[in-house]
Amino acid sequence: MRAMRLHGPGRLVAEAVPDPQPGPGQVLLRVAACAVCRTDLHVVDGELPSPKPCVIPGHEIVGRVVATGPGAERFAPGQRVGVPWLGHVCGTCRFCRSGRENLCAEARFTGYQIDGGYAEYAVADARFCLALPEAYGDAEAAPLLCAGLIGHRALRMAGDPRRLGIYGFGAAAHIVAQVARHEGREVYAFTRPDDSAAQDFARGLGAAWAGGSEEVPPKPLDAALIFAPVGALVPAALRAVDRGGVVVCAGIHMSDIPTFPYAILWEERILRSVANLTRADGEAFLALAPKVPVRTEVEVLPLAEAVTALDRLRAGQVTGALVLQP
Repeated sequence: MRAMRLHGPGRLVAEAVPDPQPGPGQVLLRVAACAVCRTDLHVVDGELPSPKPCVIPGHEIVGRVVATGPGAERFAPGQRVGVPWLGHVCGTCRFCRSGRENLCAEARFTGYQIDGGYAEYAVADARFCLALPEAYGDAEAAPLLCAGLIGHRALRMAGDPRRLGIYGFGAAAHIVAQVARHEGREVYAFTRPDDSAAQDFARGLGAAWAGGSEEVPPKPLDAALIFAPVGALVPAALRAVDRGGVVVCAGIHMSDIPTFPYAILWEERILRSVANLTRADGEAFLALAPKVPVRTEVEVLPLAEAVTALDRLRAGQVTGALVLQP
């Protein structure tokens, strides 16, 4: 099969590799689509440590089962499934036993420690695959599997905000904004300075206000979600939220947070992070998405253009999400 393999930071190479075979509990998928996530960029750029040698990136996989390994009875050949970031946990630690498998120290992740979806075929643990809503085509479903899931978890970690700020209006933001509006929340979008296209996109999705990340919103926020991997946005968001407000850092990697005065954290403001996801998160969000209904803005590129796709994401030249198709 053809696949994109990582041979060190910045060295993503198209290669012919043997077709993978499903082991016990695994399914073999013919990849129909794989969305391009900022986490893929962090893996490819070497910002996340110790990836699997020559790993195939990609963790927003939509595929159809073509074969199953021993004991993999959850999905049958021909079924369409989604493969998210979380690909394995120990199942026995205190985090796994308390509904927090996203914090398992033995967790392994698709497209990082497990070969992912920048390929024609992929194998995955059937227990971590997700059934997909029929309302979505392959390309439209792919961004739901990380951008959607992480955005949804970040929103739930923000409490019950009436006014919600979103910093970094990319794939995750354009999905969570729709969920927030569905729930009756006001959305305030923060983009790169002078990015009028992204601001117009946010307004088109129902944002009450959109401006640059250095701007002060017209009203104090109850919570803010930060998707851009920029540490300087943390003190900016703390200044934007009202007393008792919550700032959620939703990315897996962020540049260093600069020092800031205690006064902008005081008055019971909360600063927290979101790590990974659980299978329960996936099931809950994928049941909710068609009810909103969430509509994903996607641009489809061939698998061979994976490097171009990542370059565009790095440069902020993406509206919605890019999706690779073999």
